[in-house]
Amino acid sequence: NTPERPADSGPTVYVVEEQLNPSSDFFVLPAIRAHSSNIIRCSFTDLPAEDELSGAIVVFVRYLPPNWIKLVESVRGQLRALIFFMDDDVLDREASAGMPWRYQLKLVRLAASRVRWLRRQKAVLWVSTPYLQQKYAAWRAHLVLPSAVTPPAELLRVFYHGSASHQADIHWLQPVLAEVLHCDARLVFEIIGGQHVHRLYKDLPRVSVIHPMKWPNYQAFIAMQNYHIGLNPLQDIPFNRARSYTKFFDITRCKAVGIYSPGSACAEIISNRQDGLVVKLRQSAWVDAILSLARDEPLRQTLLHNAEIKMRNLTIKAGHRYAGLMDLAERK
Repeated sequence: NTPERPADSGPTVYVVEEQLNPSSDFFVLPAIRAHSSNIIRCSFTDLPAEDELSGAIVVFVRYLPPNWIKLVESVRGQLRALIFFMDDDVLDREASAGMPWRYQLKLVRLAASRVRWLRRQKAVLWVSTPYLQQKYAAWRAHLVLPSAVTPPAELLRVFYHGSASHQADIHWLQPVLAEVLHCDARLVFEIIGGQHVHRLYKDLPRVSVIHPMKWPNYQAFIAMQNYHIGLNPLQDIPFNRARSYTKFFDITRCKAVGIYSPGSACAEIISNRQDGLVVKLRQSAWVDAILSLARDEPLRQTLLHNAEIKMRNLTIKAGHRYAGLMDLAERK
């Protein structure tokens, strides 16, 4: 059971939800907060003791898991109220016709098959739209209007955009990000990858896995983004030793400060703590570096400013080296 905040007024309200979800955030929680600040959010497997439900309100969000049904049946006479909320027509089997069959099966198993049970338990019905209120008028459904979700005051975007050839680096980063995201709730992480990467990172909070894309599409994608911290760990393996410092360009173009591993081409052109960070390839050291950089906005601004200057200078340097390349090729 996860209390949303300490109890200070109003009845205890248990919100039963499959997982954190927009239905609760847009509708259910704002409605409850108008009457109580003692909210306990529970997943399907979070079951309180029976005596904890005495005088409490239980709100089911969209679904009715079997173990909670059994618990409510045993304490129904002690509950202050029982509420079921839906923002789709999950109680009518015919309404989901045309949906993927797995989703239809889920709705039947966790919602539509429980209509009689809800009626027997004298549950109050909350709905999200006038359409649903009118459809379930015989149930005296109550309309719950949505409230805007307040975004976090500040989010810092950390990213790693490695291709499929960076599997070793992607695996190495996972425990680093697990610790970082646990320590600082302002941080969000973005990584590029397919199903394998999704499975590897799916249990971490605030992670977006972006599907791999062709180079022109990627160029358009990063042109629309602003990040804060870019990661470029390179394991000391033969394939990585041949890489150039183009990741420095990608990270800097995204208005981010890069963290690089020593011995890499990027580290050779970076002046540590002047236009980026060069950090030993030790996971604890990268955790510390990311968290420290996230807390220090003035340092990030200074490093980014210097990195942008270096990027321009490196481009000028490359232009000088291009001179005569074709002539040399023709002489051969």
